[in-house]
Amino acid sequence: MKRRDFSLAATSLGLLPLASPSHAQARMFTAGKDFVQLGKPAPVDSPAGKIEVVEFFSYNCPHCAAFEPRLETWIKTLPAQVVFKRVPVAFVGNDVETKQRLYYTLEAMGKVDEHQLKLFQAIHSQRQPLFGDAAILAWSEKQPGLDAKKFAELFKSFSVSGKVKRATQLQNDYQVGGVPALGVAGRWYVDGELAGNLDRALQITDYLISEARKG
Repeated sequence: MKRRDFSLAATSLGLLPLASPSHAQARMFTAGKDFVQLGKPAPVDSPAGKIEVVEFFSYNCPHCAAFEPRLETWIKTLPAQVVFKRVPVAFVGNDVETKQRLYYTLEAMGKVDEHQLKLFQAIHSQRQPLFGDAAILAWSEKQPGLDAKKFAELFKSFSVSGKVKRATQLQNDYQVGGVPALGVAGRWYVDGELAGNLDRALQITDYLISEARKG
């Protein structure tokens, strides 16, 4: 979804078959056309020798919801050298900080993998009104295996608030123009609009990972 007018070309939802990493690496993509090479590197938190790949997303974004199943399949193909992270953005909708805190609360509890796709389905398929702090806290109380008391404590904690601020800063460092989008090694940025569609964005990301591995 575009950052300002919250729309994205329909081609970004193209249902192309996912390319294998070897196929993607055999292709050539061009900076300024297929992806952006950052003028100033964005900070990375991954250990030395690792390649950090970041997905920028919003729970409020229908394109992110449609992308999630394909993304989860792609994540399983990543080399061991890659560290994959998610960053909730500070735009799309009127409760962006709430949704950012939702993500980082789940992350702190080790529950992202269990609930990521479920949340997208709840909001975009089941049309559950998960907007605002009260609705999110009420949602947490209904989730089997989720400690609602701990969730509420973390949701309002300084540590989660700090992660929200860092997420917004990283979003700005990467100059994110729309979601879903991907950042690689603090050096490159691609989204569905640049790539033409989201499956091609994953192919480009595979290519950029191969470039990062060269040093």
